[in-house]
Amino acid sequence: MLCLIVGLVIFLGAHLLPTSRFRAPLVARMGATPYRIVYSVVSLVGLVLIVLGYGQARAEGATEFYVPPFWLRHVTMLLMAVASVLIVATYLPGRIRLFVRHPMVTAVMIWAFAHLLANGDMASVTLFAAFLLWSVADRISLKRREAAGQVVVSGGPWRNDVLAIVIGLLVYAVIVFKLHLLLIGVPVV
Repeated sequence: MLCLIVGLVIFLGAHLLPTSRFRAPLVARMGATPYRIVYSVVSLVGLVLIVLGYGQARAEGATEFYVPPFWLRHVTMLLMAVASVLIVATYLPGRIRLFVRHPMVTAVMIWAFAHLLANGDMASVTLFAAFLLWSVADRISLKRREAAGQVVVSGGPWRNDVLAIVIGLLVYAVIVFKLHLLLIGVPVV
């Protein structure tokens, strides 16, 4: 569990840096490219620790905080379809992006919340609650930075929305029927 927690602190700490006042002085001191390289390496280290720590905690048989009712799996699956479309809409700017404002952060928020509905073990609650808290904090920060003119949200043609929906649902299907079991070791269906 310690590996998971350290990974979350490193990964989410690195992802909180852009929302803080410390980013600009770091970029000024290091330069944009070295900053991006260090940021990427630190994020990757955190992500690897999260994956290893989560796997270890699940293998050790983490404590159950709660046992979700079976029907919440259906709610989780519906929410994950929405999150998948939002992830794709991040990279295909259209009306969805203008409406949601920050689809990547919103997708992480939905992903974390949905997985909290379906998983009640200590490792899962730690992982998904941390990501949910980070995404809420980041969403608030983005709203403030957008109001201050530091972040600009742009849209695009409606055909990007159609593509985002189609591609997002295809990605979702691949995750549900293949990747979740392959990568996480837990079948969805």
